[in-house]
Amino acid sequence: MASSSCSSDVVLTFSVDSLQVVPGLLATAVVLGIVIGVVAAGLLCWYVLLPLLSRKVKEKVVAVESKPDVIQDNQDVISKAKKKTKVKDSKLLPLVEEGDQLSNNGVAAFALKAKVVYPINQKFRPLADGASNPSLHENYKRTQLPNQIFEDSAESSMESMSQGEKEDGSSTTTIHSNTSLDRFYERIFPRINSFPEVLQCNGCDMKLCLYSLCLQSLPLIENELRQEQYTMFVQILRINLTNLLLEKKIDRDLYMHIVSSEETELEELEQKYRTRLMSNKSSHGKGSEAQTMEDIERREREYSDHLIRNLEGFWNQIENVHQLLHDKAKCSYDEAERIMMNMVQKMIIVESILYDSQEELAMEIQEKMIRWEHMAKVVDSLKYQIQEESECRLNAVSKTLEQLTIKKKLTVRQKERHLTELFKDFWEEVSRYNKDCYQQTKAAIAEHLGHRNKLIEILQKKQKEECSKFLAGAEGSVDADDFIKEYHKLLEDERELQGALEDEEDCKAIDAVAELCKELYTGASQTFERLVKKLFLQTLPEISNLTLGECERMKHELRHNLSIELEKAENERKTKIKLFQEMLVQEKQLWPKEQVRSSALDKYMCETQQEIVQGVLNRLNGLSEE
Repeated sequence: MASSSCSSDVVLTFSVDSLQVVPGLLATAVVLGIVIGVVAAGLLCWYVLLPLLSRKVKEKVVAVESKPDVIQDNQDVISKAKKKTKVKDSKLLPLVEEGDQLSNNGVAAFALKAKVVYPINQKFRPLADGASNPSLHENYKRTQLPNQIFEDSAESSMESMSQGEKEDGSSTTTIHSNTSLDRFYERIFPRINSFPEVLQCNGCDMKLCLYSLCLQSLPLIENELRQEQYTMFVQILRINLTNLLLEKKIDRDLYMHIVSSEETELEELEQKYRTRLMSNKSSHGKGSEAQTMEDIERREREYSDHLIRNLEGFWNQIENVHQLLHDKAKCSYDEAERIMMNMVQKMIIVESILYDSQEELAMEIQEKMIRWEHMAKVVDSLKYQIQEESECRLNAVSKTLEQLTIKKKLTVRQKERHLTELFKDFWEEVSRYNKDCYQQTKAAIAEHLGHRNKLIEILQKKQKEECSKFLAGAEGSVDADDFIKEYHKLLEDERELQGALEDEEDCKAIDAVAELCKELYTGASQTFERLVKKLFLQTLPEISNLTLGECERMKHELRHNLSIELEKAENERKTKIKLFQEMLVQEKQLWPKEQVRSSALDKYMCETQQEIVQGVLNRLNGLSEE
């Protein structure tokens, strides 16, 4: 329609006489066009196509020459990927409430979930539908359960990967290292506030949680020492004002006014400090149940900044006492200067005492960290016992069925079908054990923490009353040195008593979780025994020509072999715990060397700074007022 309308509307009119063809000009134009086309084609081939073809040929030659290296690199990448897959697929069922539940659709459904658990060196590979006959190798030591955590194999895989990256000096190594470091900082692990909560974790999360808990303990110690410093400052001020009161240079009202104003300013300074900390916690998700290493580093950096600002505010307040004495107490400049020098000297003594106390408490936290790490490792190994027993039992049953297959008592298909069913039942039992262990451990720890917090609250209330009584009795004291020593000794005794209470409650939590693990382990072991007994005393006599007596004899032999394997596994577990403890002791032996090195560095820095300041003061003394 559109085209017909356009053809009817648009009319082109021209004269036929205007079109005249000149043969000579037409021939010239054709020849000229051919010449220009040939020249353009030649230039295009010379400057564009020939360089492109030569470049491709060179790239092919280089690729052929470097083909062995490429193949080697590809093999390395494939091997690393396999190692990562092996580590990932061998992790233990996580101790969480939402455990994976197997569907009851028979062997095929189970094979879909269990197709990665068969060892590489077995005679046959399973298919996803479970139709093949995977035979467990006779020399295979342990049959792996799905989602296991083999820490040793994982560590060895990671070490081999790290070694491979070290040997590769290319730029990709740096990229991989940076990526691994980023993943480490972005790794999410639980946020905890006490040691018993660590017992709910496993694997690398346990170690990270312990380090996080130690870092959280340091601000608590610093807060206690800071409150002690404030109290000593107020008492030293009271002693100096008492001397002025006895000399009748100030009255009782002015005495109370100066002391109350200083206490109010200290409370305001502390309130500002706490407000800044709470603001940072709320902005970074205080109520979150998870955290990363990046969150911890940011928290420590912000905490250091706030602490420095708080220290500056405190010493500025001490300096303001000079002006307060000069204005309110009507003291002369020299007399106010003398009082200030006395206060500064006493506060320097307080700083020295608190610094030594802080170093000692930090060392105690490190020692407590070693005890915590060892106890957590023991509990984690107890949780892993059910894993070891299931592997030993499956391995023993596999060897027995393999012998029956060799003797033509069982077919390969029968052996594999019943072995797979037993594997499925074991897998479900381990999953149930992990789920029950996590839930019951969490409940037991919550109950224990409630009782522990009540005991600590009662103890702290009693200690607070003792401190108030001591300060009330020392209000009229005139010897600042004695007060500093006695008050610090009182607080040290209270901290030691509270630490002993916390350690005792931690030991109770360890014992409770250990007993819980043993109880659940006994129940799971009995379930394994019933499954194996059903296989040998009910199933085998029905599907083979074996008598019941022969099956009982094989079962007794299997139990004997199993006891030997379990004893080896237990000895291996104890050996690992012992080696881990020795490693912690060796780590502890490095602390004195690090402390000496740190002290020498601090001393050198202080002496250098003092020399610089003294040099500047000497140069300024030679200047006139002009």
